[in-house]
Amino acid sequence: MTVVRQVQVTFDCAEPERVARFWSAVLGYEHRGTACVDPTGVGPRLYFQRVPEGKVVKNRVHLDVRVGTGLVGAQRVDALEAECARLMALGAVRVRLLPADEENESCLVMQDIEGNEFCLD
Repeated sequence: MTVVRQVQVTFDCAEPERVARFWSAVLGYEHRGTACVDPTGVGPRLYFQRVPEGKVVKNRVHLDVRVGTGLVGAQRVDALEAECARLMALGAVRVRLLPADEENESCLVMQDIEGNEFCLD
């Protein structure tokens, strides 16, 4: 028997409302207090909860923002760089470009406004 469940991704953070606004702008989601919701109902709900401790290590799970799907080579890197520039204007930080290799296309590692890693893929 197949069971399909909805998934909510929860982020620990210091400023939930601020981080929710950031991710709503990144993904085109609706901002709802300390959460953001896909207006199409397809993507997962993102919830941001306040925690007292700060971020001290690399994320064990991260989001991939899919902006280069179907693109390869320079065309893919150009799409990643364009989205990177847009997200930096929102407060994101560029970490590094991981160039294509034998197994993977290029992706760009970034951090959100509280230092959580994510990738432009």
